[in-house]
Amino acid sequence: MTANSNKIEEDFIEAKNNWELEKLYVDLASAKGKALTPVEKKFLRGLLCGLSPAEIANAVYKSRSSSTVRVYLSNGLYKYIEDMLSNQEGSSIKVKSWSRVTHLLEKAGYKKGWFQVDVTNNKIIITEKNKTDFDPIKTDQKQDWGEAIDVSKFYGRTTELASLKDWIVQDRCRLVVLLGMGGIGKTALSVKLADTIKEDFEFVIWRSLSLAPPLEVILHQLWSLLSPEAQIQSTESIENNISRLIECLRSSRCLIVLDCVDSILSNGNNTDLVREYPLSVAVSNLDVMKQIRYRQGYEGYGELIRRLGDSQHQSCLVLTSREKPQEIAALEGKQLPVRSWKLTGLSNAESWQLLKEKGFTDYSEEECRILIEWYAGNPLFIKLVATTIQELFAGNIYEFLEQGTVVFGDIRAILDEQFYRLSNLEKQIMHWLALNRNLVSVRKLQKDIIPRVSQRLILEAIELLQRRSLIERQASSFAQTPVLMEYIVERLIEENFENQDKSGYSFMSQTIFEAQLKNYIREIRLDIEM
Repeated sequence: MTANSNKIEEDFIEAKNNWELEKLYVDLASAKGKALTPVEKKFLRGLLCGLSPAEIANAVYKSRSSSTVRVYLSNGLYKYIEDMLSNQEGSSIKVKSWSRVTHLLEKAGYKKGWFQVDVTNNKIIITEKNKTDFDPIKTDQKQDWGEAIDVSKFYGRTTELASLKDWIVQDRCRLVVLLGMGGIGKTALSVKLADTIKEDFEFVIWRSLSLAPPLEVILHQLWSLLSPEAQIQSTESIENNISRLIECLRSSRCLIVLDCVDSILSNGNNTDLVREYPLSVAVSNLDVMKQIRYRQGYEGYGELIRRLGDSQHQSCLVLTSREKPQEIAALEGKQLPVRSWKLTGLSNAESWQLLKEKGFTDYSEEECRILIEWYAGNPLFIKLVATTIQELFAGNIYEFLEQGTVVFGDIRAILDEQFYRLSNLEKQIMHWLALNRNLVSVRKLQKDIIPRVSQRLILEAIELLQRRSLIERQASSFAQTPVLMEYIVERLIEENFENQDKSGYSFMSQTIFEAQLKNYIREIRLDIEM
């Protein structure tokens, strides 16, 4: 029995280096009415080390199930801490979550080195910080959801939610990036994720960058919630203000979500003007790669992302973007605290549920399957086309499928927005992949693409297209979704028509070219319908 007790006392013993453990044991025993058990002391030390109940369970029991630890905390330690602090302060103090424990006990003076310095008559007086300045209102969890959308109707993503929760709560990732093409559901997932794990954080802040707010505005908003008594200084450099933010993220466990990061990324041109490149134009080495960079004046966001991913702290920054910022590539890894997740479309069952919510309940599964596969389970595309079917085709899915136009309206606008950001070579590769529907390897692409370019440039372009969420990798090969292939083919028809007007091609050559590509589109659709 004594040996087992000694073994228990060895767990999380590093807490003794930073906390007045013996004093805390005595004061909590007084609040409890009897001495803490060895297990209660062990779990307390785990909390003082900044560990969550799940992390404590994993360290002690080698199990990811934290139910035993949570019961011990909820029915015991949390109540003792609340009673002890409430008696000391003369007002009700509540432990809202495990992450508040260190903050509450530090404010109450149980952390070693918790002193204040007073200069009086040229003499320095060092005393223990007065515990009566404790503000019970500050112990409440603070949340600011900004422009977050309503996710009360949320479809699927159970695997993604479970894995992302593990990354953030269990593995303590400090930077997570949700990637995917437009409409795939990044924003909704980020809101649902934050709502799912909010109890593990002292602060939850959700912000959209869709209107491209300057970094100073975002930093000011973060400060006003995280540390209202110490407002950000406009006279200080961005670097200094980021350093102050990191200190705040070290002292409190915060979840910060920045949505639509691609809104502050450049389209690759210095002038940010859109230029169209016909397929027949040769690729210039001077205009091959439009690297994923920040818009002029927004470079500070890159510094913020890099430092929050690189610096040690107990918080987490979640980003959503159509394109992966360059800083992420150097920092991320499967076993590192910086990771990215590329979203794909919803499953057929999840997409079918979405269609039911839009009012499609009496149609054959086959019609719905074809519709879903056309749009590769993209939830926004499915919602948009469902509305069109109801408004223009009286809700008849078969009639819509028969008319043959897949890419139109807002769907076309979303794809245009991403396609315009590409370089000459990236566009050519997109054209080539669309016309070669079988999975294509980098080696075959380098061999067959015309005009010929170096292997290095092919690799760089493929890497960028992946970071822009426009191609899908399967093993060592690459492909596009059906809706994207159809979009590319339609663009080829339009570009050829424009070039025919400029160069005087005969009407017959244009007709033949268009007929060939339309036949190709029919083949794509037949593959889906089989």
